[in-house]
Formats: sequence, structure tokens, C-alpha cells
Amino acid sequence: MTERAPTEEAAVFTWTGARLGMRRMLPLLPSALAGGVVFGVLARNAGMSVAESALMSTLVFAGAAQFVAASLWTAPLPIAAIILGTFILNLRHVLMGATLRHWLQVIGTRRAYGAITMLTDESWAMTVRYTTAGGRDRAFLVGAGLTLLVPWVGGTVAGQFAGSRLPDTSRLGLDFAFTAAILAIVVPLWRGRIDLLPWVTAGVISILVGRWLPGTWNVLFGGLAGAIVAGLRHDR
Repeated sequence: MTERAPTEEAAVFTWTGARLGMRRMLPLLPSALAGGVVFGVLARNAGMSVAESALMSTLVFAGAAQFVAASLWTAPLPIAAIILGTFILNLRHVLMGATLRHWLQVIGTRRAYGAITMLTDESWAMTVRYTTAGGRDRAFLVGAGLTLLVPWVGGTVAGQFAGSRLPDTSRLGLDFAFTAAILAIVVPLWRGRIDLLPWVTAGVISILVGRWLPGTWNVLFGGLAGAIVAGLRHDR
């Protein structure tokens, strides 16, 4: 039996869904705040003003990419290096967006592209959990993303002002906050033995590629390898 594609009647986009996304993401507020503080400190040390770093956190809203940009933030500004580095780092969003394409396309282009601006590692993982459980309100992704955006920007500003008074943030383990949050979201998606081969394949390929290629190409290749294996198993 083939699975039917979602229809317009099955899809909704409401404030109720957005509020549900917000509530589901509340446990991750501390990690978003911690990550924002770390970025604020790094941005301050790189010479960014409070306004510049807050504007970047609001418009870019991509933690890892912002860390790369801040680490390269020197005079004269290496624009090409920043663009290339952030592009490579965020290639994983191609895979993340692809997993939600069919789920979002039924609400129209304007709403779909508006919702996808709230796509982060955490909001994506939580939305996948929601869709796996049969959730059909596409505004869930928007609410989930907005819940992280506020503490992320607030943490950035706090890190800027308190940067000179804080100890080395890496020694506090704050840079691991997002990784811990992702693990907490993704682990419950484990369905048992059916997921073993794709997950192991993704992990092994990611480790191997990480040993030979710089940057985060390992994330892209690991994700692709795992997706291909999962697809082949599903077609059998």
C-alpha cells in the first residue's frame, strides 16, 4: 500500500500549532540562551558592536554559521571566505529542508518559505518528531523556531555586555549546549533495529569524511549516506 501525499484539507496553519511548537521547545530555552551568550562573547572579542551582533543573530539565526563568521571577522573583512565557509557549513540545511518539503508544500509557497526561515537544527528535529507522530499543523515549525530566536538574540546581547566579566566559555562547557539539546531530541526518534543500519552508516561515513576533509563536509556526506541506506531499505 502506498502512502498518500498530504492534501490541502489535511494541512492546517494556525496559531494553535505555533503555540504548540513554542511549548514543545521551552525545555531548550537554556541551551539557546547559553549558545547566544557564547556567540555574544566571541562577537565582542572579534570587534563587533552590540547592534551588529544582535542584527546578525536576528537575520542570520544560524549558530554554527555565526561562529564561523565571527572567527573570520577581521579588517579588511574577508567576505568571500565568510560566504564560502558559512555555505559549506550550512549545506546540511539542504537535507533538512528536503525532509520537510512535501509536508510544507501543501500550504503554498509564501507560507512554506516563511516557515522554513525558522529552520534550525533543533526546530527541525522537534518538527520531525511532531510529523512522525502525525502532526499536521505547519505553523508548528514557526513557533518552534521563534521560541529559540528570542533567547538566542537575548543571549547574544548579554554576552556582548558581560563578555569582559565572564570566564572562558569553552571551559564552562556552554559550547556543548546545542549538541546536548540535539541529542535529547533525536534519540527518541530511534525506532529500533530498523534504524540501526542507516544511523551507523551515517556515523561511520561522517567520521571517515571528517578525517580527510576540512569544515563540516562530514555532516553532509554522513547525512546523505544514511538517507540513501534508509531509502534503499524502505523500497525493499
